[in-house]
Amino acid sequence: METITSEQIQKKIAEYIRQSGMTQKEIAQRLHISQQCVSAYVRGKKMPAPDTLANLCALLDADANDVLCLKRY
Repeated sequence: METITSEQIQKKIAEYIRQSGMTQKEIAQRLHISQQCVSAYVRGKKMPAPDTLANLCALLDADANDVLCLKRY
């Protein structure tokens, strides 16, 4: 079984944020969290709580399985 690292998840989050065209500030406002939290997610300094991750994926139209680097069988 392949180990998933927080660095892999951080890279996916950063990629989806970049693709969205939104700023970290805009994302933070829409999710009702601080811009510092969004920045920490992008830099891999902090992992979003499960509910925040779900909301982030919904906002970015991101597949949570892809963000979490989970393979579909």
